[in-house]
Amino acid sequence: MSDETRILVVDDQTVVREGLVLLLELLPGIEVAGSAGDGEQAVAMVGELRPDVVLMDLRMPRVDGVEATRRIKQAHPDVEVVVLTTYADDESIFAALRAGARGYLTKDAGADEIARAVAAVRGGAAQLDPAIQRRLVEAVAADQRPVRAARGELPDGLTRREAEVLALIAQGRSNSEIAGDLFISEATVKTHINNLFAKAGLRDRAQAVTYAFRHGLAGS
Repeated sequence: MSDETRILVVDDQTVVREGLVLLLELLPGIEVAGSAGDGEQAVAMVGELRPDVVLMDLRMPRVDGVEATRRIKQAHPDVEVVVLTTYADDESIFAALRAGARGYLTKDAGADEIARAVAAVRGGAAQLDPAIQRRLVEAVAADQRPVRAARGELPDGLTRREAEVLALIAQGRSNSEIAGDLFISEATVKTHINNLFAKAGLRDRAQAVTYAFRHGLAGS
């Protein structure tokens, strides 16, 4: 992973898009790879420019941000997406996360918040606006009452260590942070994640968070 993070800015409003480019160019460790005015253009430019992170608006013509995120993650799974939008309703939040976004900020976020989100998703963690994170947890908790297996057994044949890793994922910890918390190597963390994802049929960390809450494994 190089020192500089290459970012593609996607927003259909020219003033907003150009303002974000100017803001990002002032931040250390960030290089603006390009900008796009809609989701269709964004998908094409990711293939051409190979950015590390896409800063994605949601409501755009032709192809919206959710569909663009889904296409980008399918074609380029290593590219991370941070949503930056004026919309913070539950439908938009869940749709973006299900599509593969790892960050979700509203447009009143400051430069420091954007920089933290970019660094977090590139490091393997999720980064949500605090208010959005609370709403996500409340929605999952309300919709999915925890169901624990009888006699302390773990679901889907998870080992105790895999359950510990899952709980830390649900708490928003990155792979390197999980390694430090459990006193194991980052490579071992990745192995545990691959194993638990395979056993539980999970595609990504957003699904893992939902799974952890559903089974009462999210920790405190």
